[in-house]
Amino acid sequence: MQNKEILVIGATGKTGRRVASRLETRGLPVRGASRGSTTPFDWEAPETWAPALRGAQAAYVTYFPDLAFPGAVEKLESLCETASAAGVEHLVLLSGRGEHHARLGEEVVRNSGIDFTIVRAAWFAQNFSEGYLRDPILAGVLPMPGGDVAEPIIDIDDIADVAVAALTEEGHKGELYEVTGPRPMSFSAMAAELSQATGREIRHIPINFEDFHANIAQAGGELVADIFTAIARETLDGRNAHTTNDVMRALGRPPRDFTDFARAAARTGAWTSAA
Repeated sequence: MQNKEILVIGATGKTGRRVASRLETRGLPVRGASRGSTTPFDWEAPETWAPALRGAQAAYVTYFPDLAFPGAVEKLESLCETASAAGVEHLVLLSGRGEHHARLGEEVVRNSGIDFTIVRAAWFAQNFSEGYLRDPILAGVLPMPGGDVAEPIIDIDDIADVAVAALTEEGHKGELYEVTGPRPMSFSAMAAELSQATGREIRHIPINFEDFHANIAQAGGELVADIFTAIARETLDGRNAHTTNDVMRALGRPPRDFTDFARAAARTGAWTSAA
């Protein structure tokens, strides 16, 4: 593994940049690939795939923006064919928990003929500090649908650690790790934790899916809103309201708690207006 490079697709994304950084810290040969990187990779430009994959022994694969987008599964299938032709020996796929289209993507990787590890992740804690919910948190509100449905929200640092273990250690090939945080939490409970961490009130505002759609459409357009609302309807129905032991199984330690995430993010200035 250490003689050939590890390719990180989506190396500027939330998980990708953490995976790449961890590999670099270990002194491993890593090649970060994104639309604007030295090694360009663009899901909408298949001609960039083979050059990015050439010479890599393993690859961390994330699909942007989500496997639920039209054509994503088909593109993933083509990528697997390109990876096989390039001699890639191991794919580590980031998947989404409880998502139908993500399961289809997982099956593509399983059937690719390449060794694989699937990291099927719960909802990201960093959506509050780095993602689309950061601005509402700065405004003191957490507008989310789903009522009192609980989600075992996971710290992305745990996802990155699992991915790096899969890329660099023996014993992870063929594994599915469905990674969650240590406890299911309602969005009102998350708001209370964020209030404690920031020292100011963060109010959970229950909204319906129509309002959720309107909020996303205002920022990202109708197509993005359609897809992410469909994902929210699908996953915030209680199907994911339980934890797994897979972080422990992959890493030999428990996942980080949301309280620890919130406190650490607050200390680093995640919720200051200049962050």
